[in-house]
Amino acid sequence: MKHAETVTFGGSALDRAAEIRLDTDAVSAGAARPEARAVLFWRGKPLIRTERPAELARLPMDHPVLSAASGERILLGREDGALRFAFDLSDWAPEDLDEAMLGGFLDPSEQRHPLLPETMAFLELRRIMTWLGPRDAELAATGKALFGWHETHRFCSKCGSPSDMSQAGWQRRCPACAGTHFPRTDPVVIMLITRGNSVLMGRSPGWPEGMYSLLAGFVEPGETLEAAVRREVFEETGVEVGRVSYLASQPWPFPASLMFGCAGEATSGEITIDPVEIEDALWVSREEMMAIFAGEHPVVKPARKGAIAHFLLENWLADRLD
Repeated sequence: MKHAETVTFGGSALDRAAEIRLDTDAVSAGAARPEARAVLFWRGKPLIRTERPAELARLPMDHPVLSAASGERILLGREDGALRFAFDLSDWAPEDLDEAMLGGFLDPSEQRHPLLPETMAFLELRRIMTWLGPRDAELAATGKALFGWHETHRFCSKCGSPSDMSQAGWQRRCPACAGTHFPRTDPVVIMLITRGNSVLMGRSPGWPEGMYSLLAGFVEPGETLEAAVRREVFEETGVEVGRVSYLASQPWPFPASLMFGCAGEATSGEITIDPVEIEDALWVSREEMMAIFAGEHPVVKPARKGAIAHFLLENWLADRLD
């Protein structure tokens, strides 16, 4: 697709400053510059300036709130020649915290730190991803994915000893066996499967009532993207797929996936769902999809805005998949 990188979390051309990750002196010197800025996260939620248009908050490196952050910082990259760092504030506990609101399909809660103005809050990234511009979205997705990886990889997978953050947050190193470990990204195929004038849609258990999206699944070891598309579609719906082509990709930090958007041509039409995998599947015509996007369909609601499924369906409707 000619405009593939206009998908949410893609296309900002962030300078990731990878060449200085091993140079601790250069990183420290960059952090000491007055133009350097900090991006804060609390339990994976980025700090946002909530005044519209909303934007990712960037704080001076000497802001008092950073004293409550963990001692580990991650180098995200450069903007206008100045370094940007991610800090984690997850040890802070808001007085009015409602744990039940966290971690659901959509978290509407907002957390405000007493050392920050009321116009700044920690917001769930899935909720606000379409509010942000490309650069803010890429910084937020990168920081969230990296902190999530560090949280679940604190021990060496070779010997089991505690490991340390290194390379400005882009590696973990084991002091016991010298093993090195790098951030993990899981490849996932998400499929625009068509048959004539219709596209194949499915829904997972636990989704909001009426919500359907494109089928998706993890790529297995030793498998091509094309093979993964055919396997996943057949496993979930019994529909056989012939020709497969690549369309676009999207980083998806929930927690650490890279979505490969693919188009596939169905060679069969009968649906037999696997209830372990999905709750329902159906063929939706272009005319029905237009009604769904307009909010006029009596049953089906559109895929989540900002997700690559919505992006691919929107471009399919507009005949812009080239």
